Amino acid sequence: MGERAWGNMPLVGSNGKAATERRGTGGWDSVLEAERTLEPGSEWHSELYRVAVDQFGRAADVLGLEDEIRARLLEPRRALVVNFPVRLDDGDVTSFTGYRVQHTLTMGPMKGGFRYGPGVSLGECAALAMWMTFKCAIVGLPFGGAKGGVRCDPNRLSVQEIERVTRRYASEIFPIIGPDRDIPAPDIATGEREMAWFMDTYSQQVGHPVPEIVTGKPLVLGGTEGRDIATGLGVVYCIEELMEQVGEDLSSQRVVVQGYGNVGATVVRELAQRGVTIVGASDVTGGVVNPNGLDVGALEEWVEANRFVRDFPYAEHVNRREILEQPCDILIPAAVEQQITEENAERVDARWIVEGANGPTTPEADEILARRGIEVIPDVLANAGGVTVSYFEWVQDQQKLAWQGAEVAARLRIQLDDAFARVSEARERLGTDWRIAAQAVAIERVADASRLRTIYP
Repeated sequence: MGERAWGNMPLVGSNGKAATERRGTGGWDSVLEAERTLEPGSEWHSELYRVAVDQFGRAADVLGLEDEIRARLLEPRRALVVNFPVRLDDGDVTSFTGYRVQHTLTMGPMKGGFRYGPGVSLGECAALAMWMTFKCAIVGLPFGGAKGGVRCDPNRLSVQEIERVTRRYASEIFPIIGPDRDIPAPDIATGEREMAWFMDTYSQQVGHPVPEIVTGKPLVLGGTEGRDIATGLGVVYCIEELMEQVGEDLSSQRVVVQGYGNVGATVVRELAQRGVTIVGASDVTGGVVNPNGLDVGALEEWVEANRFVRDFPYAEHVNRREILEQPCDILIPAAVEQQITEENAERVDARWIVEGANGPTTPEADEILARRGIEVIPDVLANAGGVTVSYFEWVQDQQKLAWQGAEVAARLRIQLDDAFARVSEARERLGTDWRIAAQAVAIERVADASRLRTIYP
């Protein structure tokens, strides 16, 4: 038919690339000059996302991962940003911003918590969604990773206001969630109460009860025994496996826990029951230290009565960052992200770090800790207990069948022991550290699934 033309510019080549180049920008030059250049996916670029990308890149390099798979796994597949009004108790209306990021659609339904906090952002949710994908892959769950949340200060909201925020957030992200699409769960500043509100809101939308839309619910609404302590218990199981591998007695270890919330308090209690000496613990108000060991029972009673560890009378007091520098065998950061950095990594005085929180250690700190011989058991392995038991809850809800607490705990140990063994094997096979080995195990699994499904269309 000869040469086709668009206007007066001929289309050259079957792929049209030459035609695009000759076509130019169509007069957009002056507009584009005034805009900040955005690379694909850079909407969610943040410091935490940089950390996630750095970890992914190092593991991908060790594996020799091809560019196509890197491109498919590096950026989240979907992201929804919502703005919604909420009427406060005093009658004023405030607008809140919420997020839901879905990292990969390859492995199965998406799974991941939602959180409330002043620092919640698209970049934070994107990083956490990527880690959730890898966490699920390490323990062999048929999920892709997701994460969400609302930017707010929950400490400044009443119970009624938090309920309105939760229900409105559930309504706003309704189009992209579902029991076979994306199943939220608790995270920072959310728990059974918020999951009940979320489940009820979704159920009201569809006209019938859907307990499997969310995990971490109260037992009476389809929750599962052990979900509230699952993340902390998983940390303890990983520590037990680590001690068995290195041939040391768990009860002889001295432990510091940063973050006396749901995860940290469970770790403290469970380790103390196993004879471990807890020499330090902290929350957002500060830390408490006793070189001879904290009275864990008294600390638990104090926090139950006073909400925070602040002013606990039977210990020396330090600030919440100094707790990371207290001498111990095992340091467990179980608070929030980016706590061990290049600024304090030289002062960490521990033999092992077991990450109970998501992303508590920056890449720069990783390098310093490695040089100093401090081994880090990474978050995607150590705190995978929560999503594992969430999976159990989802399965039970789908089957309309409840398991006993002992069965849940036994299944959790099997899953985490197998995951620890896979990561340990990869560490030896690849000659690398625990973090890269864990990421490599996850990336290999997700990459295999991506290759098999190819690209549609």
